[in-house]
Amino acid sequence: MRQPCRVNGENFSEAALVVLGHGTTQNDSSAAPVYQHAAELRRRKIFAEVREAFWKQDPQIKKVLPEIAASRVFIVPLFISEGYFSDEVIPRELGFGELSTLNPVKGRGPHGALRPQHSTIYYCQPVGSHDSMTAVLLARANEIVEAFPFPRAPKPKDITLFIAGHGTEKNANSRKAIERQVELIRALNLYAGTHAIYLEESPRIADCYQLAPTKNLVVVPFFISDGLHTQEDIPVLLGEAKRAVEQRLAAGQPAWRNPTEKNGKLVWYSPAIGSEPHMADVILERVREACRSRGDETQIE
Repeated sequence: MRQPCRVNGENFSEAALVVLGHGTTQNDSSAAPVYQHAAELRRRKIFAEVREAFWKQDPQIKKVLPEIAASRVFIVPLFISEGYFSDEVIPRELGFGELSTLNPVKGRGPHGALRPQHSTIYYCQPVGSHDSMTAVLLARANEIVEAFPFPRAPKPKDITLFIAGHGTEKNANSRKAIERQVELIRALNLYAGTHAIYLEESPRIADCYQLAPTKNLVVVPFFISDGLHTQEDIPVLLGEAKRAVEQRLAAGQPAWRNPTEKNGKLVWYSPAIGSEPHMADVILERVREACRSRGDETQIE
């Protein structure tokens, strides 16, 4: 029988939280948001234990899970969208099969490794597709303008907001999370315009200048970590010289100088959303959703 969960009171004192990142061996900074938000949630002392884990680097999720003895384990993917890895590869490799992401799993863990029979694993949905990401995006957009007012910060009504994503024709879900956020922010009627732009789909990053009805543009990367795409590819596509970007990064400086004038527009470019402090609250929201779910419990054999 599922143990009770005080959603409003956040009574998870017997539970463990695993913040799961994709990870990579090619970029040391890609893991930073996972450690940042795990540390913050550990500081709040909500869970009995908070662990960091990754799919592509150490500590790997397949090794972390068997080490946890808590009666309930919540795995929250720090991923941008429901896609190939979060919905198919990771659940399959952990032995969850075709299980819905909101349903709990009891019994055995990764590759049949025995878990305590009273233990329940909740594999939550990725953070990036949650509606509360709106607050994260708005905070990031506001912070970058307030930090670099030049000489005074323009009002949102004088700004066109762009949410920059990767995009791919290989997975239809890759752009859904961004398009949903564009809809939510447009409904708030805060900015002169709100648009999605992509690295690998249309509209492209460079199309922002034609799409913007205002002189002021704010571009927020819808990525978890500041890596190759956010630090090099997007600044170059926005019109900055590749050599200048490389020299700044080599000197430990930001890739983009805020604001920079391009094509008659003033462009503010923020860090990736993954390090925004509000992300810790989005992780908690995914845990609460998993608690509220009433799906069938599935025995993993």
